[in-house]
Amino acid sequence: MTANSAIVSASALAAELAGPRPPVLLDVRWQLGGPNQRPAYDAGHLPGAVYVDLDRELAGPPGAGGRHPLPDTEEFGAVMRRAGVCGEVPVVVYDGGQGWAAARAWWLLRWTGHTRVRVLDGGLAAWTAAGGEVTSEPTAPVQGDFKPTPGAMGLLDADGAAALAREGVLLDARAGERYRGEVEPIDPVGGHIPGALSAPTTDNTGPDGLFLPAAELRARFAGLGAAGGAPVGVYCGSGVSGAHEVLALEVAGIGAALYAGSWSEWSADPRRPVATGPDPQ
Repeated sequence: MTANSAIVSASALAAELAGPRPPVLLDVRWQLGGPNQRPAYDAGHLPGAVYVDLDRELAGPPGAGGRHPLPDTEEFGAVMRRAGVCGEVPVVVYDGGQGWAAARAWWLLRWTGHTRVRVLDGGLAAWTAAGGEVTSEPTAPVQGDFKPTPGAMGLLDADGAAALAREGVLLDARAGERYRGEVEPIDPVGGHIPGALSAPTTDNTGPDGLFLPAAELRARFAGLGAAGGAPVGVYCGSGVSGAHEVLALEVAGIGAALYAGSWSEWSADPRRPVATGPDPQ
């Protein structure tokens, strides 16, 4: 898969949906700490899209592994098959526009071996802004045949993230004030993994919610040391916005591993070191 095939524009998606082999559509609208977005899906979604619940279907139960640990692989596969996902049919994932939840679904499908999955750039907001149709008609997908095979994308555990912070490039995708430890609204401790670099994923998109051009993303990541073949990893609060940064790196042509447990796992163990302030160490 080439870098820019990780995302698709609203106009290009409209053309594909009108063609002879339309992609499977997954609606992954989600709000951190907010209400379930199934009612929003029921009120209006892309024709043919199937709703997938991030908290229940794209994550395991919260606990020692973080707030959004990876789901059981077989259970994830069953969810995808119920949604109509097949191994050889393209999949397009979208959310309300922020892109974080869609990126989580994209990463999980890529990690479990699906090679033809993309994120709708700008999400539902970009679709409607381009004149795309929405419907409240329910979708009855045909059972898919996708069988997950984990390991196709880089995955870090806590020890791997710590090592990468020392020996490569570990990017922290959260807001800068959380990285610095000035505020921590969710997890038990503020700060960052020692050696990690602050790289808020919100800076990967423009005011319209669309990803910056690939060249601009490459320049941004090069300025953070993610160039020249250095191994790159990403973490965030619980493995959601971090997936968005992995997607941005993919658009830039840079492969990166995700620390899925992220800060919610790291900070839950008081034995792990914590750095604060603007500097990595």
